[in-house]
Amino acid sequence: MMTTRLTCLLTAMTLTIPPLSAASARKQARSMVITRQGIAATSQTLASQAAAQVLARGGSAVDAAIAANAVLTVVEPMMNGMGGDLFAIVREAATGEIAGLNASGWAPRRLTIELLRQKGHTSMPQEGIFSVTVPGCVDGWEKLHRRYGRLPWAELFRPAIYYAEQGFPVTEWIAGYWSDSVEKLRREPEAARLFLPSGKPPAVGEVFRNPELGKALRLVAEGGARAFYEGSIAEAILRTSTRLGGVLEPDDLKDFSSEWVKPIATEYRGWTVYELPPNGQGIAALEMLNIMERFPLPDYAAQSADAYHIKIEAQKLAYQDLARYVADPRFAEVPVEGLLAKPYAARRAARIDRGKARCQVAPGNPLTGEGDTIYLAVVDREGNIVSLIQSIYLAFGSGAVVDGMGFHLHNRAGLFDLDPEHPNALAPRKRPFHTIIPALMERGSLHIGFGIMGGLNQAQAHAQFVSNIVDHGMNIQAALEAPRFTKLNFSGCDVLIEGRLPEATYAELRRRGHQLELLGDFASPVGGGQAVAFDDATGVKYGASSPRKDGAAVPEPAPYF
Repeated sequence: MMTTRLTCLLTAMTLTIPPLSAASARKQARSMVITRQGIAATSQTLASQAAAQVLARGGSAVDAAIAANAVLTVVEPMMNGMGGDLFAIVREAATGEIAGLNASGWAPRRLTIELLRQKGHTSMPQEGIFSVTVPGCVDGWEKLHRRYGRLPWAELFRPAIYYAEQGFPVTEWIAGYWSDSVEKLRREPEAARLFLPSGKPPAVGEVFRNPELGKALRLVAEGGARAFYEGSIAEAILRTSTRLGGVLEPDDLKDFSSEWVKPIATEYRGWTVYELPPNGQGIAALEMLNIMERFPLPDYAAQSADAYHIKIEAQKLAYQDLARYVADPRFAEVPVEGLLAKPYAARRAARIDRGKARCQVAPGNPLTGEGDTIYLAVVDREGNIVSLIQSIYLAFGSGAVVDGMGFHLHNRAGLFDLDPEHPNALAPRKRPFHTIIPALMERGSLHIGFGIMGGLNQAQAHAQFVSNIVDHGMNIQAALEAPRFTKLNFSGCDVLIEGRLPEATYAELRRRGHQLELLGDFASPVGGGQAVAFDDATGVKYGASSPRKDGAAVPEPAPYF
C-alpha cells in the first residue's frame, strides 16, 4: 500500500506520462500537451489558437487570456460575452505572487425587492431585463491588462473582430447548445434576428457571422473600458434597458469598478488550493476538500463506491453552508474563516455515515469555531499562469440583446434572493451570489491553473479534480476526463453521474441510498474544463482540455522559423 501511495504522489508531482505498458491500458482518452513554450487551453480551438499566437508575438499569459476570451464571445455566444461577468486568478512566476480579480457587476440602484414585488414577482426573475446586473467583463479585461499586459490593448481584439466579421464554422458542442436555446431566442426579436439566421440555429460546420458584435469589439479595442461603461456601447445598453422597461441608469455603469482581491486557500494533503473569496462559490470547493481530507481517499480506488460516496456526502454538507452563508461581503457578514477552519470540517465530516447516504442535511454553524460559462487557462513561456472564467450565466443570458451591438446581457441578478433577511437578498449596488470560479493549486515546483464550468457544478467539480490528482495520482488530463458526479441542488439523495464507472460501483452506491441518474459517458452537466501546469524545476509546461467541450490545449509555436 505504501508503494502504491508513493507512486501516486510522484505521478501527481511530476505529471510524467506512464510507462508504455501502463499507457496501453490507461483510461484517459487524450494525452497532455507538453512543451517548453506557453500553452492556452480553452473551450473552442479557434480561441486556443488565437491565444497561442498572442503568446508567440511576445504577449503575456494575460494578453493571451484576454484575446481568447474575446474570441469566445464570438464563437460561443450562448456561454459568455461582454454582457457578463469575469473572475480571474493570476500567478506571477518571478515572484510567486497570486492575485485575484472579482469583475462581477452590481445590481442597478433602482432594482429593489419592493420594485419587483410591486410588479408581481415572488422570486427573482430568471430572464428579462430585471434579471440583469451591470456587466463586469470589460472592466475586468482592462484591469488585468493594465497590471500584466505586454502587447498593445487593441492588438488583443484582432482575432475576435476577424471572426465576428468574416465568420467561423460552428462546432459540435456549441451547435448543440445553440439548438437547445431556440425557444428562448425566439422570445426576443433582436435575438432571433441575430442568432437564428433563416429562422433556425446554425448547424455544425455552418459559417456564422456577427458584424454587430465586431463593431462593439472595435469600439472596445479603440476606446477601452470607457467605451463600454460611458461611450456608445453604454448608450446602447441604456436604450435597450429603457425599451424593455428596465431601470439601468448611466451611473450604474459609469460608477462600476472591478476589484482586486486576495484569494482564499486551504491545504489538502500537502497541496495548497486557491479559490476566490465570496461572493463566489469557491469557498464550497475548499470546504469539501477539508471534509474529504478526514477520510482515507488515497486508499480507495478512484472508481470505487467508497471514494464517490465520501465525495457526494461532502458536497451536500458544503453546499448547505454555501446556500446559507455566501453573499456579497460588502453587504453581509460571510464567515469565511469559520467555514475554512479545519476543526469545523472535522465536525461536518463526523456527520457522514460511510455506509449510508444522508438525504437531508442542514447548514453547520461555522461561527462556533447548470449554468453556461467559458473557462480558460494560459501559461506563458516564463511560467506566469492565468486561470480565468467568464459567463453570461444561463444560455444566452437574460435573453436581452443590446441594440446594435450583437451581444446579450447576462441574467446574474437571478441568483439574488427576495427574502430581505437572507444574506444574499437583492439590494442596490450589491453583487449577487456567483457560481463562476477560477482556481489554482500548487505544491513544491508544480503550479496548476484549472477550472470546470457548469453553474452549481463548479465547486464540487473542482474538489473532484483536486482529489483525482492528489488522492488518485492522475495527471491533469486524466483528472479532467475522469468520470464525475454532480448535484445541481442543495438537498436530497439524487445525484447525476457519468456512465463510465463499473456496474459494481453504481450498485453499491444505490445500496447505500444514493438515487443515481446515469448520464452519457462525457456529459455536459458535469462540466467541461481546462488546465495548465508549470514545473518551475524543469521549465516544462503542461496543458489539458476536457472532451466535454469543443476546445483544446494549444502550445505556443516555438521560434523555429
